[in-house]
Amino acid sequence: MEKGRTFETVVGVFVLIVAAFFFNYVYRKSGWQKTDGYVLSAKFDRADGLAEGSDVKISGIRIGKILSLKVDPETFFAIVTFCVPRSLNLPKDTSANVASDGLFGGKYLSLVPGGDEEVLKEGDEIESTSGPVNLESLIGKFLFSQKGEASGKDHSVATEEQE
Repeated sequence: MEKGRTFETVVGVFVLIVAAFFFNYVYRKSGWQKTDGYVLSAKFDRADGLAEGSDVKISGIRIGKILSLKVDPETFFAIVTFCVPRSLNLPKDTSANVASDGLFGGKYLSLVPGGDEEVLKEGDEIESTSGPVNLESLIGKFLFSQKGEASGKDHSVATEEQE
């Protein structure tokens, strides 16, 4: 009987260790931990695909996370608030844009540092922004421009035949 209890205890300890590793992993990936950084914001005409917890990247490297998204009630712009590490002294003329991880990838906030001597401080707003590229709109424009060219060619051929 004692041997069975020892086995159950060892299995129980093993299960607890695995659960602790799992919760530690989830905690680190979720962004719940306190970030040691400063908060900045940026306004966009559109912020499609961004969400709380989305990555903030410089040169493709994750440096922070988006903290919140809200709509400015006066201008109706999207206000994106995010955190970057204190070790990065971003120039005042840094630009921000909504970028994609690929054709079907998620969206993230991409920062492109400028060359200004003055740096952004806690609570500052990035002035130079650009929203995401609307892929559906681009495909529609491409398809309709091709259709227009094709119908224009047909019309010119018919005109030549009539002469």
